[in-house]
Order: sequence, then structure tokens, then C-alpha cells
Amino acid sequence: MRVLVVVPTYNEASNIEALLRRVHAVLPDAGILVVDDGSPDGTADLVEKVALELGDVHVLRRTEKSGLGSAYRAGFRWGLEAGYDACVEMDADFSHDPAALPALVAPLEDGYELVVGSRYVPGGSIPNWSWHRHLLSWGGNRYADAVLGLGVKDSTAGFRVYAASVLRRLDLDRIKADGYGFQIEMTYRAKQAGAPITEVPISFVDRVSGESKMSSAIVVEALLLVAWWGLARLAGRVGGGRGGAVRAPRRTSTMMER
Repeated sequence: MRVLVVVPTYNEASNIEALLRRVHAVLPDAGILVVDDGSPDGTADLVEKVALELGDVHVLRRTEKSGLGSAYRAGFRWGLEAGYDACVEMDADFSHDPAALPALVAPLEDGYELVVGSRYVPGGSIPNWSWHRHLLSWGGNRYADAVLGLGVKDSTAGFRVYAASVLRRLDLDRIKADGYGFQIEMTYRAKQAGAPITEVPISFVDRVSGESKMSSAIVVEALLLVAWWGLARLAGRVGGGRGGAVRAPRRTSTMMER
């Protein structure tokens, strides 16, 4: 299975070289695509330098900041055109531990098309978060699950992997949300497309260096979008529409009993 790790960047020169080496160490057969939104700190140049040594490391240069959702959509399209079998979403700031990648990818072999690295299943954690930040995140996920019927405890998680098969069934041009909203929308659309979904526990930490790209406006956008999708879901139910089912994970040695 050819796996592509997609990493959006903007001014991540302090992290990117170390991240690329860590990812390559744990998934030596995977490709890595950095989608850089015109970083003035030379992030893209560093990627190209490391690529000469590691191989199967690529950079997609974009001229301006266009948002997280836009970066992932561009990365997914690139991966599909290049013939990869799965695309991983991963932050560049080490909030997502590269060591978790093998466990995140493993359920694809059991037929799952979306695997979410979850903070809210047994074994998942968020060290050093304040109680009110934890409550906002947990509450937002419960809200999205209740309104959209996702059956997923951490639909806002940004550490996840999609099989190419489900990405091909989705209309990526239809996905318009950014930030938290993008993760929820992709989960919802994958479910509608009939994707088997599972969650594996991860430990999520705040970024090691640099500045967070998340804002309160993106959180508010996500909450409003969930309400809109919920209304559309209700209208579809009244009209006889159907969505795909979320399948419960099988208990296997590859699925975080480790």
C-alpha cells in the first residue's frame, strides 16, 4: 500500500526538517507531500533540500495562504493523481506524534476507509490542556456527533488517514469549510459516501514551536456549519435521503491494543 503523508505549512522552518526525518523513520515506504502556502521563512526550500536525501518527499508550492481545508484538498488531489492508495493528514508542528503513524495506517488493511486519530476514545489524551479548552473541544465534538449522527467521538481531529477509494467518491470541490469545520465536513461526507470509519487513540499536544494558526472565528464557523449540515440532513431524512453507516472497529492486534 502506497501511503502519502500530507503536511500543510506556513512558516514552519523551525519544525519541518525534523518532522520529515521522523515521518520517514517510522514509515520509510511512505511518500510525504508538503503543501506550502508561500512561507516567507523558506519552509519550501528546506523541504526540497531534505528531499534530495530522503527521496519520495515533495513540495507543492502555493502563492498565498488559502486555508487548511484548501491545502488538504490540493494535497489529496495530488496524491490521487500520483497513484497513492491512502492520504494522511498531519500537522507540521509536532502536535501529532509521528510515532503514531503505523497504528493510524494499520486499520486500512482491515477495510476501513477513514481512520481518525482520536483524543476521546480509551487511551487517547490531551496533556496539559486547561479544563475550559478541553470542555470546548469535547463539547464541540459531542455537538457535531449529536446533530450529524456521525458515530465518531473526535470529528474535529486533524490527525487521520483516508483511503484513496473514499476520496475518489467524494466531490472535493464541494468541501468548502476550513479548520475544525473542514475535519467535521470530511467526516460527514465520508460517512454519507458509505465509508467504514474507526478511531484509534492518540496523544495530542500543543505545538512545540511557532504560532498557532487556529482562531476563534474558525471555531464559530465550524459550529454554524454543523447547524447548517444538520438542517440539510433533517431535510434529506424527511425526503427519504440516506447516508452511509459508521462501522464499529474490529478488535485486532493492529488496532491500538498496544
